[in-house]
Amino acid sequence: MDELAERLRRTVEDAARRFARISEAESERRPAPGKWSKKELVGHLVDSAANNHQRFVRARFQDDLVFEGYAQDDWIRVQRYQQEPWGELVALWRAYNLHLAHVIEGIPADVRDKVHRRHSLDRIAWREVPAGEPTTLGYFLRDYVGHMEHHLAQALD
Repeated sequence: MDELAERLRRTVEDAARRFARISEAESERRPAPGKWSKKELVGHLVDSAANNHQRFVRARFQDDLVFEGYAQDDWIRVQRYQQEPWGELVALWRAYNLHLAHVIEGIPADVRDKVHRRHSLDRIAWREVPAGEPTTLGYFLRDYVGHMEHHLAQALD
């Protein structure tokens, strides 16, 4: 997982440099009615980091990969990301994901590669795994990074 942790670090540092060139006004602009602004999209990535952080840690202490989901639109609304200063939001997202790279690096191979049939990745993964189909924490870790890269492509287009 060292490769995944390094990919996460590189992706985060590159995006943070690019985000630094985005103005406050541009960060608040919605691309279309009902769509997230760059601030809200980065806020969603903070929420994703927060939720997945505890999942990645809990996976070390349980025999399945069953985790709760969260209502992403509600989380964005109640946290008021649109009103948060752009630089502070980016700094939070960057720091959280650099910590997650550290967490990912410390997951032993036997934990990462253990096959689980009981999971909730049919409901909470970006690229869902059908219920009952075997999967691993390693898959879920890669899915997290893929989800983040997907949204960064939207934010940095």
